[in-house]
Amino acid sequence: MIEPIIPDWPAPEHVRAYSTTRQGGVSQGAWSSLNLATHVDDDPINVAENRRRLSEVLAIPNEPYWLEQVHGTEVVRPELKTTHCADAAFTQQLNTPCVVMTADCLPVLFCDEQGTAVAAAHAGWRGLAAGVLEQTLKCFDQPSKVMAWMGPAIGPEHFEVGDEVREMFVQQHAAAENAFVISRSGHWMADIFLLARQRLLSAGVSHIFGGGICTYADADHFYSFRRESVTGRMASLIWLSDDNK
Repeated sequence: MIEPIIPDWPAPEHVRAYSTTRQGGVSQGAWSSLNLATHVDDDPINVAENRRRLSEVLAIPNEPYWLEQVHGTEVVRPELKTTHCADAAFTQQLNTPCVVMTADCLPVLFCDEQGTAVAAAHAGWRGLAAGVLEQTLKCFDQPSKVMAWMGPAIGPEHFEVGDEVREMFVQQHAAAENAFVISRSGHWMADIFLLARQRLLSAGVSHIFGGGICTYADADHFYSFRRESVTGRMASLIWLSDDNK
């Protein structure tokens, strides 16, 4: 049975958001059980069934627009179907899910206060540094009127990076040094939630929710690429519903 994580945030009632765990699907072995990615060597028949199950639970007229994520900053509009190669999606159309897949990277969901637009972004450290959150926010009329929810990602106790990653973030924002704690020579434990929060605040978003759920530490509920390089992917979705119930 699919048991979603529902964001705890003050979004308008018709804004629906949802983050899957690894539970509730049919995939086996390293991909057990609700793997939603086609690019991780899982049986395509099982992935198709997992996606069917997710669509059944969502009960949305339009299917999720699955992206081919490349750790970049491209933002697509699902209703236009121009490309799948992107790391974020934005829409103002009803019943049009924006979705990103993750297994340690940070999913960030967005909506404006009026509930007229929503977006989803895939933010690993490369995407964060490149500006995927800022690019996504450019799609909204007023970033200051946007709220963001951070989904499950690798926690600061398990996310080790090298000097070059820390230097990249600190050069862009001096305050980023607070998101790194030295672990050994040339290596640092990084807080991806804090890095994302800093960049959101800098871009004008002050209403930030979620964060803190670690994918690495909970193998029963989450896939983690750092923990197991062969693994599945979870999905985080957001859409504007025409059903206010």
